[in-house]
Amino acid sequence: MKIPAFIGVIFAAAAPLWAADVAVDGGPSSAAPAFASPTACDQATMELMWDNGQRRWSLAWYTAAGIWVGNDFNLSTLKTKYTKILKYKYYTRGAWPNKGWDGMRFAFYNFVGGVPASMLWPTSGGGYFFKPSAGIEGHIWVEFDVNWNCPSPAFVAAQEQFYNHPNCDPWSVDNNLTFSGHSWLYSQGTWSKYQVSGVSAPYRNVMVRVWVEPGIEFPGVAPSSIGRVKALYY
Repeated sequence: MKIPAFIGVIFAAAAPLWAADVAVDGGPSSAAPAFASPTACDQATMELMWDNGQRRWSLAWYTAAGIWVGNDFNLSTLKTKYTKILKYKYYTRGAWPNKGWDGMRFAFYNFVGGVPASMLWPTSGGGYFFKPSAGIEGHIWVEFDVNWNCPSPAFVAAQEQFYNHPNCDPWSVDNNLTFSGHSWLYSQGTWSKYQVSGVSAPYRNVMVRVWVEPGIEFPGVAPSSIGRVKALYY
């Protein structure tokens, strides 16, 4: 049973940041995906994503404080009465732009009227700091536990690089030239659709995913019929 897990939003034009603001790393071909403690498949959970799983560029802001990137997700079509967010998952690299991990800040934002709004989690505000374990290197998916009941079926999962280049960890965009329309950038106090000028400009799908457990409230869709959903609706 194929269930449309996401609802599209209206595109809002945004001015891209200048290429000088961001460093990029990527060879002539995509990096093969790898996993750090991959989430096990469970018939009652879903992995939400908009990327295709193949990294094209790793990116890092030269000045990072107050700049967030992430994706919006919407489970309202599932008629869910709650959404328990189990894990935050992002694609990164441990050996660029420096050797080793530095950590980032992560948060979930409300998504109202097709635009990111106030921070929902952490409930104390400010973002949750997470640093991957030492010894994990290469281009890799990293994830951490959240285990939080989101009060809304629509939300934005986002991350802040936090530290300045080169003492930082990068975020990633996939190799799909078609923009999903669901990646966002927060800069200078304003949310806009993700767009950065320069060599990485054609690639705009941020590699951020979320594992959730939807609380289904009607009998027509049981958790056993959901499975591991990887919907890519362009």
